Amino acid sequence: MTVQSLPEARDLSHHLNDLARNRFPSPLKDIFRQMQRPGIISMAGGLPHPSLFPFVDASVSVYPPNGDLSGPIPPVSDRMTLNFQKYPSSKGTVDLSTILQYGSCEGLFPLREWVRKYTLDVYQPAYSNFEILLHEGNTSAWTKVVRLLCEPGDMILCEEFTFPSAMAVWVPLGCKAVPIKLDGQGMRADHLEKVLANWETSHPGLKRPHVMYVVPVGSNPTGSTMQAERRKAIYEICARYDIIIAEDDPYTTLQFPEFDLSAPAAEVVHQSGEDFAKSLVPSFLHYDRDGRVIRLESFSKVISPGARLGYFVCNPLFAERLLRATEVESQTPSGWSQGIIYSLLEAWGQAGYLSWLSRLRDVYQSRRDGLCAAIAQSFTALPARDYAAGVEGAEGIALYHAGTDPKSIKPDQRPVATFVPPTGGMFLWLSFSLSLAPRFRELVAQGVEDPEKQFMDEFWQALAENLVLLTPGSYYVPWEGKDKITTGARGAAREIGYLRFAFSYEDPDVMAEGIKRMQQVVSKMFD
Repeated sequence: MTVQSLPEARDLSHHLNDLARNRFPSPLKDIFRQMQRPGIISMAGGLPHPSLFPFVDASVSVYPPNGDLSGPIPPVSDRMTLNFQKYPSSKGTVDLSTILQYGSCEGLFPLREWVRKYTLDVYQPAYSNFEILLHEGNTSAWTKVVRLLCEPGDMILCEEFTFPSAMAVWVPLGCKAVPIKLDGQGMRADHLEKVLANWETSHPGLKRPHVMYVVPVGSNPTGSTMQAERRKAIYEICARYDIIIAEDDPYTTLQFPEFDLSAPAAEVVHQSGEDFAKSLVPSFLHYDRDGRVIRLESFSKVISPGARLGYFVCNPLFAERLLRATEVESQTPSGWSQGIIYSLLEAWGQAGYLSWLSRLRDVYQSRRDGLCAAIAQSFTALPARDYAAGVEGAEGIALYHAGTDPKSIKPDQRPVATFVPPTGGMFLWLSFSLSLAPRFRELVAQGVEDPEKQFMDEFWQALAENLVLLTPGSYYVPWEGKDKITTGARGAAREIGYLRFAFSYEDPDVMAEGIKRMQQVVSKMFD
């Protein structure tokens, strides 16, 4: 099916909030557009003259797209160089006088066109008139989406555990989360359907949610990846109940096969760029015939977080309203970032970029395997029997104290901890059986209001004192209001606590040492 034969996006203007409806174009942008006319003499805009920029030229040495990422920095002979001149020198290049000047808030035109073709080829949206708009990273992008769609007091659908910075955007608005239960693939379609179908009964007097926030690949914090059939099912539910899907997908190319406990040191199988692209689970865009998906794409995890650069893929109406917000809130993203990343992508080409992404995925998969193996080696690790990290329907790993004879473990014996090896992203989510901790039982006997939170705070502090830093699971609990702060008030599972591990930064041998330190603390605090 060609792009021309695809339907156009539906009119979804009823989802806009009052702020978005009332935005109008910045009058200064009319001046900027007029300045592009051939022969015009402009004495209107307050643009600094490019001759006064202190930069004469610039060059950046970069990796080749097919280089070996497992070792040190490549030798000079294997590097590529990106050159930037002060003024335009040839067609298809970007120059300093352009990227360092005020620019269109849509973003650098050749970069947007490059990204458009990549989106068509790799994500294959199901409607024809999608738009590309650059942004300053997904956190900023999500902030703009909330200001586009949400009114004070709105309810927002999200995963049972979700990204804290996403919550920090909606909480000041008085919005509250509607957590949807998880399994090994992330958000459960059956629970989403149940929540929406019974909304009027379970939430009398409250407006039904019309916005969903989801991280479908390498979900932060659980590390789960939503497969194609699940995405299609969730999209159809959202279409039926008229829900806008904010697809926050910075880890989209970091998708891994399942970890094999019986072969923890298995070699990572490399794929060509073309095969890699075919192996990716389709984006929600692939099913989006209505234009109800706002995809938040980022270069942060695959090129550089400091670049603060990403892009929206969305319908023309939403893109135009987001552009109006960008004109007065943030302006165009950094010209340096746009120029360098465009030049890098253009030098690599799409095939080279996919090759880079494939090799990058290999490195993170190897790190994932190393962390899982280190955990398994520091405990007695067995396939989970009845549950896995509090996530139903997942093939998890149960952990017992180091030195425990597997033959001595009874079928009903509760493990100290469990986890589901992540199938994407940068994080592993570990669940602890708090009933095995004497201190937790003491807190329960004392009648502490939230013994789960109190114990996990003490446990986290003990780990930090033992020089291993992890992220408390409480950070990822969606905000449902002041009346649902404690574990009991939320109706969450009791006697379970969570920690998030990142395998993206520390070297594998350093992570292994960190796991040993964690195991020492666990052995002291759990029976």
